[in-house]
Parts: sequence; C-alpha cells; structure tokens
Amino acid sequence: MSEKKSVVRNYMYNLIYQILILILPLVTTPYLSRVLGPEGVGIYGYTYSIVTYFVLFGSLGIALYGQREIAYVQDDPTKRKKVFLELISFRFITLAISVIIYCLAFVRGEKYHIYYLILLLELLASGFDISWFFQGIEDFKKTVLRNVLVRIISVSLVFILVKTSGDLWKFVLIYSLGDFLGNLLLWFYLPKYLKGEKVGKLNLKMHFVPLLMLFIPQVTTKIYNLLDTTMLGAIISNKNETGFYDQSQKVIRLLITIVTSLGVVMIPRVANIFANGDKKQINKYIKNSFTFVFFISFPMMFGIGSIAKDFVPIFFGKGYEKAATLIIIFCPMILLMGIENVIGSQYMLPTKKQKKYTISVMAGVVANLILNFIFINLWQSIGASIATILSQVIVDGVQIYYVRHDIKWKLLIRLAVRYLVASVVMFLMCLVVKLIVHTPVVSIIAQITVGVLTYIGMLILFKDKFLNTIIETVKAKLASLKPRPQE
Repeated sequence: MSEKKSVVRNYMYNLIYQILILILPLVTTPYLSRVLGPEGVGIYGYTYSIVTYFVLFGSLGIALYGQREIAYVQDDPTKRKKVFLELISFRFITLAISVIIYCLAFVRGEKYHIYYLILLLELLASGFDISWFFQGIEDFKKTVLRNVLVRIISVSLVFILVKTSGDLWKFVLIYSLGDFLGNLLLWFYLPKYLKGEKVGKLNLKMHFVPLLMLFIPQVTTKIYNLLDTTMLGAIISNKNETGFYDQSQKVIRLLITIVTSLGVVMIPRVANIFANGDKKQINKYIKNSFTFVFFISFPMMFGIGSIAKDFVPIFFGKGYEKAATLIIIFCPMILLMGIENVIGSQYMLPTKKQKKYTISVMAGVVANLILNFIFINLWQSIGASIATILSQVIVDGVQIYYVRHDIKWKLLIRLAVRYLVASVVMFLMCLVVKLIVHTPVVSIIAQITVGVLTYIGMLILFKDKFLNTIIETVKAKLASLKPRPQE
C-alpha cells in the first residue's frame, strides 16, 4: 500500500476511533440528560475530571512518548519489543503510585465516594491501555475494532439498566468497566508483534528524562483542558452549571475530534520522517494538515452556531437552554484547537520542540487559572467558557510565534481567508432559512442542507484544489465499485 493510501486509511480508522468514543455517549445523552438531570450530569463531569488527573499522572505521558518511540523503531522487531517492555514496565510502576494516592485522597469518606470508588476502574484501565503501541506501528484498525465492540455493548447496557436519577452509579460503572475490559482486549493482539530475538536487560532509567520532558507538556495540556470543569464544580455549588457546561462541551468536543483526528495519524508519520531528516516532506504534510483544518473547521464553527438554539432543546430536553449559549461561545474553539493540533501535536512534539510547546500550554494554564477565577465568580458557566476561549487564543499565539520562521504563513492566511469567506456566506444563507422556517427540526435540516450546498458552491466558485481532490477521489472510488463488463 502506498504512503498516501496508508495515511488516508489510518486517518479514516482514527477518525472512526475518535468519533466513536464521543458519538456513542452522544447517542445516550438525550436519554441521560432527562433521566439523570443537570445535577447528575454535573456530578459525573466533576468526579470524572478529578480521576482524570490521576490517570494522567499514572500514565506519565507514555501514550504520546511510546507512540513516537515505537514509530522510530517500527521496522526493527527486536528494538520495538525492547522499547515496549521498558515503557509498559514504567507505566505499571507509576500507575501503582497513582492508585495508592487516589485511594487515600478520594475513595474514603468523600461526598461522592461511591463514584470515586467506581472510577478507580478508569485509573486501572489506563495502565493496560496499549493503543499507543498500535498507533506507533501505524496499525489503527485493531483499536477501532476494540472500541466498536466495547462501546456498543456499553451503550446497550445504559439503555437497559439506567432508569432513574438514582442509577447514576450504574452509568459510571458501565463506562468504567467497559474501558477496563476494552483495554485488556488489545493485549490478545500483542504476541505476534513481540516475536524476535530475546531482548537484553531492560533499561527503564534511559526513558525517565525524555518521558518527563514529554510528560510536562502533556500534563500541562490536560490540566489546561480540565481546569475549567474542575474550577466550575469547586467554585459553584450548584452542579447544574457544571452540567450545562459539560453538555455543551460534548457537542464542541465531537466537532473538534473530527478536525484534530488527523493529528494522531500524522504524529508517527512526521516522527518517522523527522528521524530520516526529510524537512521538505514534513512541510508538505503540515501544509496539507492546515488546509484540512481550515476546510472543515470554519463551516463547522459557523454551522453549529447557527443551529445551537434549536438543537439544544431537542437534543438535551427541557432545562438545558443555557447550554445553547455556551455552545455559541465555544464555537471558535473548533478552529483554535485545530490550529494548535497542527502546530503543537503534529509539528512541535514529533520534531522534539517539547520545551517551546510546554511554554505555550503553560501560558494557557496560567491565563485559564486567573481568568476562570475571575469570570466564574462573575458569570458562572458562561464565565468559564469565555476564559477557555481567551486562554486558547494565548496558546495558539505563543505557538505561532515560536514557529513563525518554519511555516509559510502568507500562503496559509490566503487559504484561511478563502474558507472563512465561504463559511460567512453559508452562515448568512442559514440565517435566511431561520427567518423563513420556524419549526425547529425542519429548520435544522433545512439549514444543514442549504449550508452544505452553499459552502461547496462557494468553493467550486473559488476553484478550491482541496475540494477538487476530494471530488476526484470520490469519483475514482465510485468508479472502482462499478462492475466491469464481461469480455
């Protein structure tokens, strides 16, 4: 299979993988938001954010580091086996420390101790997660199949077992146990990849410093992403606000996942190219990644902003109206996170610019901490949303400054303007539809239809090369599916 087809194939697998872990919970969201209510959703969001810190410290950044290191040696079975055994041993040690601290701090006597006890499974599941190994060897199919199986079973159990607000613990258990068992399933694929010569003595120490250097930007990023939910839950006693915030985040995260899913595929690819010293090829991939981000994030940003007011009452039910306002505020995050993913995850980390990446995210954490403390006290969940947007602007700004000489920005700005103009025209057409159609469901369908057609029409008018490539690829695929005439 050619390099181009390999990237496309892995992108599609990873896109399915990333969307799956968000889309299936979204299938249950309309049901759970009504059964558990804003308070139940808020309690889960808050307690899950707490256990995530321990998952992060227990993992010590091995997921990204392991993916990169396996990518470097993916063609050498003996080295690949040695690296895996060293990293998994390291992870088990750090996870054990994290589990002990977590149990002492939260499992005993906490207000939500039953949920913290169940979420211990999430912490244990992280120790057995070896998806980074398969991503490192650029085999995304297995992780997708694992997630499809586990998530479908989990969703089915939610609808069968979760019936009232008192069943929140069942919901937490279903998903935590699902993650744990799902991660164990991947281990059955391992033996065929760990064949070869016996490895020598494992050297865990050699990984400590580079792991720590990569862990710092990762932990900083995760804290940055969790800080708003944690602070909102800690500062505001009314867990409804956390529920509104968490639900709006689910919608935006799904769209961000579509935009950033290419990044997971590109990390091992760029890392491997960087190891071979081919800077020209790296620049080509980064330009294509930016084009993809602009192409898809601008219409998503304006599109979800247009339908949010009609979408939220239909999807989440009564009592969640404030989530629509939060979704509208969050819209720019789709573009901002897409830009950060390309510069930070796809370029800076694989090319060993961890220090500069860390500084950029640290700037966002400090800004988010200060702005959250001020704005949450003033405007609650709306304040947390505004603080998140402003903090992300700072992160993107610092990263752009650091790579200002590495990327051809004039070309990218011209691309961005083209997609921005097409999206603005699309948004105006959606507003016209809203003025004409007043039935919410019909209005949403009409806006999506008109919006997609308008956006594609504008890009055809602009003679956009990226759209032309997509059209030609689809045509070729359809042509290959037609039965050949018999000779």
